[in-house]
Amino acid sequence: MRFQDLLAYKKGFEVAMEIFELTKSFPKEETYSLTDQIRRSSRSVTITISEAYRKREYPKYFHSKLTDADAENSETQGWLEYSLACNYITNEMYQQIVEKSEEVGRLINYMILNPEKFGFKNH
Repeated sequence: MRFQDLLAYKKGFEVAMEIFELTKSFPKEETYSLTDQIRRSSRSVTITISEAYRKREYPKYFHSKLTDADAENSETQGWLEYSLACNYITNEMYQQIVEKSEEVGRLINYMILNPEKFGFKNH
């Protein structure tokens, strides 16, 4: 299996691309702050999942990287909250993306709790 085939990766990629599209309309003064931060954290979710998957033979690394991915996912939710509070996105947009992000979090947690289902080899 390729890391791109992991459901957590696929769903996380969708969230990151939605955020990319949304942030295109953010004010210019947010370019180097909120826009960059939310894009970075949302993209980091999938990149960190891919790193974890490649190192799945090493239990501590696999777990650590997946918890990092989960943390990036939570950070993204925090930036979404700021986006809503600043009126850059609607409440409907916020709810829709947060729900998808929460699903990604559940999928990451499933991977953490069930490493053997992802080619994890217990030495």
